[in-house]
Amino acid sequence: MPRTPKERPAPVRIAVRKTYKLYVGGAFPRSESGRSYVIRDAAGVELANAALGSRKDLRDAVRAARAALPGWDRRSAMNRGQILYRIAEMLEGRRAQFVEEVAAAEGIGPDAARTAVDRAIDRWVWTAGWADKIAQVYGTVNPVASSHFDFTIPEPVGVVGVVAPEGSSLLGLVSRLAPVIVGGNTCVVLASEGRPLPAVTLTEVLATSDLPGGVVNLLTGRRAELVPWLAAHLDVDALDLWGVPAGMRTAAETEAAENLKRIARPPRGVDPERFDWLDDARAERPEWIAQHLEMKTVWHPVGM
Repeated sequence: MPRTPKERPAPVRIAVRKTYKLYVGGAFPRSESGRSYVIRDAAGVELANAALGSRKDLRDAVRAARAALPGWDRRSAMNRGQILYRIAEMLEGRRAQFVEEVAAAEGIGPDAARTAVDRAIDRWVWTAGWADKIAQVYGTVNPVASSHFDFTIPEPVGVVGVVAPEGSSLLGLVSRLAPVIVGGNTCVVLASEGRPLPAVTLTEVLATSDLPGGVVNLLTGRRAELVPWLAAHLDVDALDLWGVPAGMRTAAETEAAENLKRIARPPRGVDPERFDWLDDARAERPEWIAQHLEMKTVWHPVGM
């Protein structure tokens, strides 16, 4: 006897997981490799797919960062501060989404995730406030024994490679990224390998903010594949080592030293994998901004 429509079993729906792309030059390209990997939450549940970035993707990201550097460097300090503050505003507008993603990525409760997201928003604001003040703190007029003015002026070091901390998917990333760009640098960021979802969602905020394309370029993928090439790339001027795994740190420093990169490393005695990014006294320091600045000295004759 044929089944009536009421007796037919309900269809089983298979969820369509989102496949996130890279963020390069203000656009969202697919990886040229065509590869991807599964993003899982702390319990192992599949959440989405992320692009598996390649050496070619990294070269494209460095090229985009280099192209964006002159325009970003020429912006006034006040304007850069305004743009960082705008990022904080937009992050606030998507706060609930970030709380959910951070909780899933890090395996923490909603209250702890809410605290981490709120602190990440506040850290954008804190860093934005330093945009037009860092030159007053680290710049100076030097006394000289001649009829000259002698000024020390902080300038951006250039293109910075940032390896995001693995344990803090959003707050740790913001704490290392914001100090790089507030001083006029551009960057190539390797997101957390195991917890990249909050980072790729952050790129959606950056893309719709006032931040020019190419200032921040974010890749997802395997650190073992990308960190050595980021350290060795001749057009990367500095490397932030905070997120480089301990087993890869010495090799990365050696590669960076071969092409005279500036290195930003954790202070002696600080384990970056155990660092408390919620500790404002340690995580909010103008020294983190100064790590990515060159001190340029200019002489000018008096009376001319």
